[in-house]
Parts: sequence; structure tokens; C-alpha cells
Amino acid sequence: MTGEGQIRLEREGSIARLVISRATKLNAFNAEMVSELGRLCALIEHDNSIRVAIITGEGAKAFSAGGDIEAWSEASPDDFGRFWVREGHIAFDALARLRQPLIAVLNGHALGGGLELAACADYRIAEVHAKIGQPETGLGIIPGWSGTQRATRRFGAQVVRRMAIFGEILTANAAHELGIVDEVVETGEGMARATQLATKVCSRAPLATELTKMLVNAAESEETERVFDAIAGMAAAQSKELKEGLLAFRAKRPPAF
Repeated sequence: MTGEGQIRLEREGSIARLVISRATKLNAFNAEMVSELGRLCALIEHDNSIRVAIITGEGAKAFSAGGDIEAWSEASPDDFGRFWVREGHIAFDALARLRQPLIAVLNGHALGGGLELAACADYRIAEVHAKIGQPETGLGIIPGWSGTQRATRRFGAQVVRRMAIFGEILTANAAHELGIVDEVVETGEGMARATQLATKVCSRAPLATELTKMLVNAAESEETERVFDAIAGMAAAQSKELKEGLLAFRAKRPPAF
């Protein structure tokens, strides 16, 4: 287990689990947790033994209630935009762009930033009691961690309008019908189902799975430039030209391409 803060990184073989462990605050994020999420994503990204990741919340009430109001409401407008919103984007982008597939277990309510967090996943499992929505405009603020951008790409514009503009709070089953979550399970069964799916992912070809995720991300404009550069770089790194170029550089001679 890694991480002594309010997000834990646990390991079971090739499966990593991120557990938001602030149940007394409905797993709401403060600034330290935003930074910790980014740090733990970097650990997962660089660990070749990890084939798939799962993210969930602690307890049965909430996956995450989003950003802790006490944490952001006292910030100046400039600091709110520069640090809270910007750094939240950096951390959530790192989560969405993990090279490993990511499964979210909505073990409770996913509201505001909690839904933006779930939107980062490649597959979402909701326990039947979970409520899902984007209540930010009721507080006089916007969905600031890509709740109008990534969420629209992944759920559809009209679904986001219903939640973010009209304040609709969805049941797990309604969210499933709208494509926000991929399946609904009984309360307490989310992690077992996620582990079953993760085990299946681990049985598939790792590089092909990684490349496929990257290409899907590119198709929905998640990380287009990085994906194409990375895939082209992988191809170039295996070429005879690179080997000759490096040999020539080290021998201080012109390359013989």
C-alpha cells in the first residue's frame, strides 16, 4: 500500500486500486488530495507491472462529493482559477490519460467533481443506491474540472445540460440508461465486479490494450497530440535508422542511412 494521505494506492498483483479515504467528508477533495491524486497517477503510469487500475471511495455513502466547499470557497478569484481549477485539471487529466485502463466503482453518490472524477474512467460501475449529478450552478459556480468538456465528450451534451444546467440528479439506473455508467450492481458488489473486469483486462495483450486506449482517447480529443507522438515515437524507437544514428553519434561518424 502506498500513500499515507487521504487517497490510498493498494496493489493486488497487476491491479492497482486508488481509494479516496475521506468518508467523513463524503470523500470530497481538498487541495492536498488533488496533489496526491496526481502523484499517485504518476506512480501507476511508470509501473510496468500494473496492467489496470480501479478507483473508488471509502464507505458506502459517496464515491466522491467533489470539491470540498470549505477548501475552495475561501480562495480569492485569482487563486481559485490559477490553482484550484488548474491543478484539478492537471490531476484529473493524469487520471484520464493513464496508459492503463481505469475502472471507476461508484460505491455511493458521485456529485460535481465526483462525477468529473468518474468521467476520467474507461468503465464505470455504479452501485444501485448511488446518485449522480452536477449541482454546481446551484452554488453559483461552474463544473470546473472538465464537467462541461470531458463529461460532454463522454456522456453527450444533452445529458450534461440536464445535470449541469437544469440540476437533474440521476439514480444509478437512470444514469445507466443514459450511458453515464456502464452497469449497475447491488450495493456492496461494485469492487468484486470491478476486480472481475480488471482480471479479464489483465488476460489481454498489454501493449495492444494500451495502444487501443490511447487511440480511443485521441478519437474523442482527449490527448490527440500526445497519442500520435507517442505511437510514432514507439515505431521510430524500433527502427534500424535509430540504431544506426546512435551508433554513428557515439562513434563520431556520419550515419549510413
